Amino acid sequence: MSGFEGVLVSDPRLQSQFTQVELRSLKSKFSALKLQSGHVTVSDLPPVFAKLKGINGMYTENEVRAALEDSYPDLTHEIDFESFLREYLGFQGRASGKGTGYKRATSILRQSTTTHFHVISESEKESYVTHINNHLAEDPFLKKYLPIDPKTNQLFELVKDGVLLCKLINLAVPGTIDERAINTKKTQNPWERNENHTLCLNSAKAIGCTVVNIGTQDLVEGRRHLVMGLISQIIKIQLLADLNLKKTPQLVELVEDNQDVEELMNLPPDKVLLKWMNFQLKKSGYKKEVTNFSTDLKDGEAYAHLLNVLAPEHKTNSTLETKDPTQRAKLIVEQAGKLDCNRYISPKDIVEGSTNLNLTFVAQIFQHRNGLTAEVDTEKISLTNVLDDDLETSREERCFRLWINSLGVSSYVNNLFEDVRQGWVLLEVLDKVFPGSVNWRHANKPPIKMPFKKVENCNQVIDIGKRLNFSLVNVAGNDIVQGNKKLIIAFLWQLMRFTMLQLLKNLRSFSQGREITDAHILEWANKKVKSSGKSSQIDSFKDKSLSSGIFFLELLSAVEPRVVDWTVVTKGENDEDKKLNASYIISVARKLGCSIFLLPEDIVEVNQKMILTLTASIMYWSLQKKPGQLAVLEETEDASPTAAEDSIDPEDVSPTAAEDSIDPEDASPTAVDDLTGPAEASPTAVEDSTDPASPAAVEDSTYPAQASPSAAEGSIDSAEASQSVVDQPKEK
Repeated sequence: MSGFEGVLVSDPRLQSQFTQVELRSLKSKFSALKLQSGHVTVSDLPPVFAKLKGINGMYTENEVRAALEDSYPDLTHEIDFESFLREYLGFQGRASGKGTGYKRATSILRQSTTTHFHVISESEKESYVTHINNHLAEDPFLKKYLPIDPKTNQLFELVKDGVLLCKLINLAVPGTIDERAINTKKTQNPWERNENHTLCLNSAKAIGCTVVNIGTQDLVEGRRHLVMGLISQIIKIQLLADLNLKKTPQLVELVEDNQDVEELMNLPPDKVLLKWMNFQLKKSGYKKEVTNFSTDLKDGEAYAHLLNVLAPEHKTNSTLETKDPTQRAKLIVEQAGKLDCNRYISPKDIVEGSTNLNLTFVAQIFQHRNGLTAEVDTEKISLTNVLDDDLETSREERCFRLWINSLGVSSYVNNLFEDVRQGWVLLEVLDKVFPGSVNWRHANKPPIKMPFKKVENCNQVIDIGKRLNFSLVNVAGNDIVQGNKKLIIAFLWQLMRFTMLQLLKNLRSFSQGREITDAHILEWANKKVKSSGKSSQIDSFKDKSLSSGIFFLELLSAVEPRVVDWTVVTKGENDEDKKLNASYIISVARKLGCSIFLLPEDIVEVNQKMILTLTASIMYWSLQKKPGQLAVLEETEDASPTAAEDSIDPEDVSPTAAEDSIDPEDASPTAVDDLTGPAEASPTAVEDSTDPASPAAVEDSTYPAQASPSAAEGSIDSAEASQSVVDQPKEK
């Protein structure tokens, strides 16, 4: 019997527009209406809608009724819960436009059921086009299309085949995409174009972009606000790549003692950039503190001081003596041009306080002239090495951090071990994966100053984990609060693995509701390869033969014969060839639609956890596309699961079910994003943000400081999403 219950709707796109708290509240109101007469009609909606958040105060009950009459001439028309939600979203959108218009030129409205005109920033477009022209001009494929004219919409035409975006991702984080997997034919068919966009979106998630609100069709159609949002994030990841102690150890100069070094390591890149800017401004005698990349920079004074201290050879007092902000901004851009740092911003952008362009401008200044001492404190540097994780832990931290961010929870994780210590992020993940599992009335929202409140959150995390039958012997919430890396990794691995197995179980055409084990995944993979006429077989997920990559390439070819180009595959007989194959495997899997976060090294070294996630992801994609493959499961009912299950550390495998366990049926379909790629249908909305530390919109995020609260759309069949749940209203 289920311990907790959430609210699911059959349309994943509609579900993604609401948090579980909102769904429970709205379902409660809908149920109350239904209790009165046994059904809900359009005429029942006005008094309820007029009191709902986002509509209350903007529309009267009579105005709501009049608007509904335009759509429903017959007010006795009966509506279901999903229609109720769609009408609510529509009214929210109209109320937003009526009340404030567009807060900013780059705002994205939340609803997907109402059509709105999205205005993009022309300055940002010109800035990003300039960046593309400068960095990709010599690319063998793109050079015939570049330079792009920033004054036209040529950019949005060029992204439609997916190649430009894939190249841009590799520019930001080299090696993310194996370019052998990109379809680069001059004329592409719809299938090949869609593969490129799927590869792009899954790879964007793998470098930390927030893409839960973008589908492949959005890119095919060149939807300008969504394309701009994605490009913005990719470019900022590139520009902020050096703002950490690993890449720039001289940053230790910004702190005074060892405790501050640890805090600096835990800061997101945009916050490190602000800290660096204030450090340099203090040296120049500037008294104010810059706290954002918008209003604090509008008057240009901070820029004038910063450029003077970083480039004394170009120092001038005329900039500060100029009283007119626009004229001062012009002088700043001219002075920055002497350092080749003026490509991202115009005087108008400074005066208007463009958050995105100010951040990229400061980041470019840092890249060209950071003003840090060449000789660094060796004691502080040695401390950063001590604090740094071992290689395997660092890879796993990266994997789980990216997985969490891909789920669309409202908090964005920059440093896994630091950000989960308050428990809130883990509660959000649990509520996303298992809707209704969290008692939000007993949860404490950050910022949390009292340590015992953090322990309360983490105790609830551990309690839910035990209800899910995780192996948590002698583990308490305080272990998470203390940042015990081994236990945090073990908990998240069990959560990811359990989610994968439940998603496969929810494919009833395959499992018929029976439990799925590692053995079933292993057996499915072997039989799939064998059925394609290949001879490769593996004994477990730690089989050393996997390091060559041949088995996975044969598996990918078996599920989709046309996806592997065997002319670029090596024999995998040495380390270099193995890594080439591993890189190609990851890109081909992402190209199919698998959202995976492992690295080529994980395949070459046969990291059993990552190998399992890769195999399960391919299996899930294959079964979604080609349901009805029951034979494998039926034949493996009597098979020994030992080979597969032995490949996972016994500490990480959940024990047998307890009586108070959470019903796996409640596993949220939105969590499928850790297995399958972006939807072809487009979600739209995310919330607008100006501060890089605030919840970031896809469109105007300065750095993915926070992920959009909406879930990935379209990743699961609606029949799987419409699992029966009971409403239990809770407050978050």
